Amino acid sequence: MSLDWIYSAISWILLTWHGIWDALGVPDDAVLGTNWTWVLAIVFLVVTLRAILFPVFVKQIKSQRAMQALQPKVKEVQEKHKDDKEAMQKAMMELYQTEKVNPLMGCLPMFVQIPVFLGLFHVLNRLRPDNLGTERYGWSAEQFYDATHAGLFTAPLAGKFGSSAAELEALGASGGAVKVIAAILVLVMMLTTYLTSRQMILKTGWAEDPQQKMIQRMMLYGIPATLLFSGALFPLGVVIYWVTNNLITLGQQQWVLRKFPPANLATGATPPAPIVP
Repeated sequence: MSLDWIYSAISWILLTWHGIWDALGVPDDAVLGTNWTWVLAIVFLVVTLRAILFPVFVKQIKSQRAMQALQPKVKEVQEKHKDDKEAMQKAMMELYQTEKVNPLMGCLPMFVQIPVFLGLFHVLNRLRPDNLGTERYGWSAEQFYDATHAGLFTAPLAGKFGSSAAELEALGASGGAVKVIAAILVLVMMLTTYLTSRQMILKTGWAEDPQQKMIQRMMLYGIPATLLFSGALFPLGVVIYWVTNNLITLGQQQWVLRKFPPANLATGATPPAPIVP
């Protein structure tokens, strides 16, 4: 299945925001070693996508609330079938079907954003000196050239922590600057990824359902840990996208948790202790 439509849609949003900032008078040339029109275009690409996905985010919160309200029944099933794992899983599935609750709905925003992230990675990964002149996905040759040579504090947006010496030479970049900026951004990416999961767990507590708890652990520890290695392969533009996305998620979660507090907080009960299992 061709993903060209995703690449074209992402490119259109990115180029539209670049055009807006250019029209508003943001310098297209580097200021403090940074081409702000392209950096802001990536930031507001995230803002646009998160605005579109906000209803999905609300569904995620509602699903988590439904799972939380279902915990007493989940405990009953676990106690009843504690000696038969297969029977427990079958009973849990029947419970979810009866109550019309989908445990995977809590991960829906992540699943929806995966093709968007891959699309952005594909588009930004094409910003290479050996790929100039292309006009795919609505880009002009001039736009490809400008974006390829755009930088963040002198580190090109197309550069990576793991860029080879030949790639850095083609970009006209300093290997030291790229590695320092990339390392800082990857660490911030890991930290904000961890904080988005921690924020939710501290408010709602750990799930009683083993399957849900496993997902929570993966979100809290597994994904940030993998970013330590995979982040070295991401162009700086992708890392900027990820960090911005995490910061917006933190803000959205804080707003939603205040607007729709967990049952234990809404009733004035003591919130679950944030003990890491």
